[in-house]
Amino acid sequence: MIHPAAWCIPIAFLAGSIPTGLLIGRWKGIDIRQHGSRNIGATNVGRVLGKKYFALCFSIDFLKGLLPPLAAGYWLGVLGSLDAPLESAVIWLACMLSTILGNVFNPWLKFKGGKGVATSLGALLGVFPPLALPGLVVLTNFLIMLKLFRYVSLASIVGAITLPIATSLLFIIAGTIGYSTSLRSSLPFLAVALSVGVLVVWTHRANITRLRLGTEPRIGERKTIPPAQAPSVPTQ
Repeated sequence: MIHPAAWCIPIAFLAGSIPTGLLIGRWKGIDIRQHGSRNIGATNVGRVLGKKYFALCFSIDFLKGLLPPLAAGYWLGVLGSLDAPLESAVIWLACMLSTILGNVFNPWLKFKGGKGVATSLGALLGVFPPLALPGLVVLTNFLIMLKLFRYVSLASIVGAITLPIATSLLFIIAGTIGYSTSLRSSLPFLAVALSVGVLVVWTHRANITRLRLGTEPRIGERKTIPPAQAPSVPTQ
């Protein structure tokens, strides 16, 4: 029999699939997929349209990641618990992953979406506290790396690598201080933290290449791809 809270999983996917960057671009009269890196994520929106549109896109993507798992956790009665029943934990985490996958593999755009950074951060904070506390560590590292190097991609990759490490440390510390946790209850959260970290790094594989070549734009640098030029006709 299907759990009553399972309805949140497809709803979370649909929430995550809202193409925020594309809609902002259309609002400004452009197709963001034809400019910059051609990605609909907040970084490319900011690169093409400016910082305030980066902030707008990032905030909306963050919220569409945060709200579905937060609502699911409340519905399941597991918010604030590090030792949720396995069935509830699986539904909670499925809801969280669903909103991220909706963002990355957007069904309305031939399964080509954003890179999942803002949505993943929101989704992590929605799973409170098992992934929210590690998510705060990730967010702190993200902001520090962004401040130091001004590469959103590098900050995102470092944050993604930090996530499974911070999640493991949370459960180790919780067990050490006597909080009621078990390996069985922690494994789903550890597995999802590792999966999200790998997914975010995977979506940045082209950025990794550009970082190695020194061609990755820093935040605040606008870059557009010029329209194709007609072939030149030799003069007589």
